Amino acid sequence: MNDCAAARRHLVPAVAAVAMALALASPLRAQAPPVPPWPSVPADGLMASLRTLSSEEFEGRGAGTPGGARARAWVRERFGAIGLKPASDSFEHPFSFTPRGRTQDGAELAAVHGVNLIGTCPGTDPTLPVMVLSAHYDHVGVRGGEIFHGADDNASGVAVLLEAAAHCIRQPFRRTLIVAAFDAEEMGLQGAHAFLAAPPVARDRVALNVNLDMVARGDKGELYAAGLHHSPTLRPLLDPVAARAPIRLLFGHDTPGSGNDDWTLQSDHGVFHEAGIPFVYFGVEDHPDYHRPTDTADKVNPVFFANAAATVLDALRALDAGLE
Repeated sequence: MNDCAAARRHLVPAVAAVAMALALASPLRAQAPPVPPWPSVPADGLMASLRTLSSEEFEGRGAGTPGGARARAWVRERFGAIGLKPASDSFEHPFSFTPRGRTQDGAELAAVHGVNLIGTCPGTDPTLPVMVLSAHYDHVGVRGGEIFHGADDNASGVAVLLEAAAHCIRQPFRRTLIVAAFDAEEMGLQGAHAFLAAPPVARDRVALNVNLDMVARGDKGELYAAGLHHSPTLRPLLDPVAARAPIRLLFGHDTPGSGNDDWTLQSDHGVFHEAGIPFVYFGVEDHPDYHRPTDTADKVNPVFFANAAATVLDALRALDAGLE
């Protein structure tokens, strides 16, 4: 998650009429088919990905840094090995931006060159609107001579994204899944902004963004799905997922006016929300190692992490089946 999120975590007739209006505008199918849960996800592969991305080799994966470039090369290789197809002629989609602020002598900061990685898993019905599954692969890099490893933030989200992409290749969804590993989230959601500035499909063909950011450190056994306040018609699709989940899947952290407790704009899904595209964001609440060098792989409980991944995959299946 980016720096602006650091402080964040610590029927009457009128209502019936609103509910009826929402139902008429719902993206749900008339009767969503039952969706079997995903099988369990082995922890070994997830933890191997998380350990690799949060290793010292990648030096905190800062956007525009050599460590970030090495991380990108590793994720790009995994996209190809999984069998994803490039969204265009390449998985890599470069972009540039100038960070806010100035140097100590008052000069403008130098432009940063980021690169998104975009792949696709074709669906069985190419006429349907697509889903975008996203996770940012960058972190904050090296500060004060210390590597900020970013195991939970967000090597964890990328590890689950890769697992979901592999499942999609083996068992395609109805709709095409666009798999997006965003760069420079930590510098103001820049990768997501670049993606929607030049999307691989028309914006009105994007039915939903499912964003993964910090999904491994549920120290209380809890994973949140945010976004249902803004898109309440998605809740009937996710209620059964929560009921059968091997962890506690909770809904919330998306209520306007709740200050830092509202996660709506605090990761890449916020850019989709501002563009009018529904989102579901999976993440955990902050922990003591958030945005610290101590956000390392050894702090992750592999059992929770594997169960969180299985829950996300189950939710993807349910959303794919229930959305029109």
